[in-house]
Amino acid sequence: MKRFALLFVLLLPLFAKSAAAEPGSSGTVKITKQDEGYLFEQGADKIFFYQLAVKSLNGEYERSNYIHPLYDLDGNVLTEDFPEDHFHQRGIFWAWHQVMVNGKRVSDQWSNVDAIWEVQSSDVLPASKGAGALRVKLHWKSPLWTDDAGKQKPFVEEVTTVRAHPREGDVRKIDFTIELRALDQNVQIGGSEDVKGYGGFSARIRLPKDIRFLGHNGPVTPQETSVKAGPWLDFSGSYGPTPGSGLAVLTHPSVPDFPQPWILRAAHSMQNPAYPGQHPIRLPTDKPLTLRYRLIVHRGELTRDRLDQLQAAYEKEK
Repeated sequence: MKRFALLFVLLLPLFAKSAAAEPGSSGTVKITKQDEGYLFEQGADKIFFYQLAVKSLNGEYERSNYIHPLYDLDGNVLTEDFPEDHFHQRGIFWAWHQVMVNGKRVSDQWSNVDAIWEVQSSDVLPASKGAGALRVKLHWKSPLWTDDAGKQKPFVEEVTTVRAHPREGDVRKIDFTIELRALDQNVQIGGSEDVKGYGGFSARIRLPKDIRFLGHNGPVTPQETSVKAGPWLDFSGSYGPTPGSGLAVLTHPSVPDFPQPWILRAAHSMQNPAYPGQHPIRLPTDKPLTLRYRLIVHRGELTRDRLDQLQAAYEKEK
């Protein structure tokens, strides 16, 4: 009996520490296949849902291959889907206005016009350091690009890997690696044809009245056209009770035009490190164009120094 009492006294600090830990702050990220896509969770906490199946609004604005909902660390939804001001925008997505093959415009992925993402495979990868990852291979198709028999033929192979890391205190990291390889000899992608040139990796997040934009050099004011604000942008506000929460978008130095310019909006739109802009670029046929981004979902506000540290750590990763 004395031995048991002594053992209990020795283990009591460990029990206390475990009880004090925040729910969802430890454990492996779990990925569950559902009818429409994949749900990412850690313990009792939902992280995000990856939309694999085609989704529409009364048969219009068909889209797939995006993230929604994305949750903050307290379970509040950060993203929007089919927002009334721009029905075509959706959660965390990557799409281009100009999609051309041999000089012919075949789709506008951004606006969900003639854009088809045909799933070839979707695989949950083995867990690594508690992170959960999903790799999806898709073919881009369009009713405007067919063979001699009138059958749609693929013109781009996309392989996207989304990896959610276990929460680390007040932050969670989510990584995106998007690989695009042309299956035809002359495939081009480009942003909007106006001076804004928006297109590429985008975040349609809710924008509370107290939304704050923070970049490497300090607070950022959105402009009509793109702004140069550094390799990361943070968006914080009242997504829930005090202390609120936020989302930072980090770009990896391996992306073209690093650091990419930003299209920012304080209301009724998305946030976008724009690439390649209004002038289309040609996709390679041998090795893919690779685009890498990281989301930092956080509680409260993060300082510039903290975000710079998170960016520096990301840049060191191969």
